Amino acid sequence: MAEVSGCDGGEIWFRFGDPDRKLAGVRLQQRIGIKSTDFRYDEQARSWTLAVPRPAAWRIEYQFELRHPDGRTETVNDPDNPRRVAGAFGEKSVLECPDYAPPAWLDAPVDEPPARDLAVAAPALGRDVEVRIVGPDRPTGLVLVAHDGPEFARLGGLGRFSAAMVAAGRLPEHHLVLIAPGERDEWYSANPAYAQTLTGAVLPAVVGELGDVRSVIGVGVSLGALAMLHAHHLHPTAFAGLFLQSGSFFLPRLDPQERGFGPYRRIVRFVGRAMREPGRPVPTAITCGAVEENLGNNRCMAGALRGHGYPVALAEVPDGHNFTAWRDALDPHLVDLLGRVWRDA
Repeated sequence: MAEVSGCDGGEIWFRFGDPDRKLAGVRLQQRIGIKSTDFRYDEQARSWTLAVPRPAAWRIEYQFELRHPDGRTETVNDPDNPRRVAGAFGEKSVLECPDYAPPAWLDAPVDEPPARDLAVAAPALGRDVEVRIVGPDRPTGLVLVAHDGPEFARLGGLGRFSAAMVAAGRLPEHHLVLIAPGERDEWYSANPAYAQTLTGAVLPAVVGELGDVRSVIGVGVSLGALAMLHAHHLHPTAFAGLFLQSGSFFLPRLDPQERGFGPYRRIVRFVGRAMREPGRPVPTAITCGAVEENLGNNRCMAGALRGHGYPVALAEVPDGHNFTAWRDALDPHLVDLLGRVWRDA
C-alpha cells in the first residue's frame, strides 16, 4: 500500500501514521456507503491502513475518527493529504480519482453581476427571510430561485455558474435569487407556513424589485429540494420548472435511519401525498449521487412524478451528498432544464 491515501481504477486506500502505536484504533468517516471502515495496524509501515474496492464515485470526501486508549475519540482530516474541500459543516479531506475533472466553467473569466439584499417579513416563521438578488439592474423576466442560496453560491459556485453560462451564450440573461435557509430543519421540512411565505411573500417581494417576471425556476438541494417540491405542490402556479438535487424525499421503507429527525413524520406524509397526487406537472430535473443514501427515494420520486405527467430527467452522478457534487451536476443538467423552460418564455 502507498504511504499516503489514494485512489486508482479499482481500489481506494487510506493511511494514518502512528509510529509509536499510541492509538487504539482508526475508523473512516464518510457518506458514500463504504461498509468496511475500521483500519488495521500495519507493523511494517507503522501506520493504520484501510483498502477497499472503489465505490461508484469519482471523488471521496472523508475524515478519520481516532480512538484513544482512554476511550476518547476525535475526528480529524487526513494529515498526509493536503487537498481539502469546504462544506456546510466545515472542511473535509477529499480524494479525487483519476477520472474526475472539475467543470470547465470554474475557470471561465466572468464578471459577476451586481447584487442587492432584501429582508422579507415572515410573521408565520417568526423572523425575516433574507434574500439576495443577483443580476442586472434591468428586468430580464427570467428568475432562478435557490434554497440554501448563500451556501450554494459560496460552496457550489452557483453565482459563478450563472454568470459563466450567460457569458458563454448558453443561457439567457436572468436573475438569481439566493434565499438564506434561516431555521433550515424547520422551514425546509415540508412546512406549510414556509411554503406560504415563499410563494406569498418572498416571490412577490422579488417581483416588486425586478418588475416584469415571466418565468421562475425553483432550485433546491437536500431538504431544500424537498421544500421546493412541497411549495410547488401547495402553490402550483408559482414555478415554471424545478431543479431538485439529492432531495430528502424520505420513505419509511428506505429511510428508517432518519426516524430520529424531528420533522420526519411530516416529511413522510408529504412525500406519500406527492407520490399519490399529481399536482401541476412542470418540467423537472433531479440529480442525485450514485453512492448516497437518498438515491433510492430520489428514484422513487422521479418515477412517481413521471407517472403524474411531469417531464422528468433523472441523473445519477458519481459522487455523494455534498455541494461539490451538486455544483458539478449544474452543467449540463440545469442548463438543459433552463433551455427547455426558457426557450419560449
